[in-house]
Amino acid sequence: MHFTSEQRLDDGVLEREFTLGEIPGILWTPASASASAPAPLILLGHPPVGLRKMYPRLVARARHSAAAGFATATIELPGSGDRPRWPAAELARADLRRAIESGERVSDEIVDALILPLVDKAVPEWQAALDALLSLPEIGGPVGYSGGVISIGIRLAVVEPRISAAVLFAGSFVPRAMFEEARQATIPLHVLLQWDDEGNDRQAALDLFDAFGSEEKSLHAHLGGHTGVPQFAGDAAAQFFTRHLK
Repeated sequence: MHFTSEQRLDDGVLEREFTLGEIPGILWTPASASASAPAPLILLGHPPVGLRKMYPRLVARARHSAAAGFATATIELPGSGDRPRWPAAELARADLRRAIESGERVSDEIVDALILPLVDKAVPEWQAALDALLSLPEIGGPVGYSGGVISIGIRLAVVEPRISAAVLFAGSFVPRAMFEEARQATIPLHVLLQWDDEGNDRQAALDLFDAFGSEEKSLHAHLGGHTGVPQFAGDAAAQFFTRHLK
C-alpha cells in the first residue's frame, strides 16, 4: 500500500488516497484513531461507476461513520474509473442497457455475464486491501462491509472470516448462483430496501433476504426510489455496526 495524498477534513477526519498495486483507494480515519486506540474498520462498497463519481456519497458515508468512531476505506472496482478497461464488462453493461431501454426482461445470461466475473475479480482485491489496511497501527478489527454491489457483499460475507457484520443495499441484479451462496452466510446482516426502486426487482430482493442463512438478519424497507434513502436509515445502519464492531 502506497499513500499518494493526505488531507484533514474540517471535522478532523484524515483522508488518504492510496494505491495497492494498480488499484486506487481511499482511507478515512477518525481523529481519535491511533496505535494505542485503533479504530474498527468498515469497507465501503459502491457500484462500478468510478470513485471520482461516487466520491461525494462515499465521503459523506465515511464522515458519518467516523463520527461513530469507525475508520472506512474503499477501492476502485475492476474496469472502473482510472483502471484499465474491461471490454467484457463493458459489453455486458451495454447488453443490460439495451434490455432496459427496450422494456425487455433482463435475462439471467445478461445478469450472470455482468455480475459473476465482477465478483470473482473484486472479492480477492477487497481481501488484499483488507490485508494492507489491517497492517496499519491505527486500524483494528473487527471489520464490517457496507453497501455496493450486493453480490460482492454476499461473497465477502461467506469467504472472508475477518468480516463480522454487513450492511447490504438491495437493488443490484443478483445471479441465481448467488442465492446459493447467500444460504451460506452466517454473519449478522442489516439489509436496506427502497420499496419503489425503479431499478430493482422487489420480489427478487425479498427472496434473497429470505435465502440468507444468518440467524441475525433484519430487513429495513422504506418508501421511495433508488436515491430516496432517508437519513435515519444511515443512523440505523451505524447503530447496527456499533452493536457488532465495538
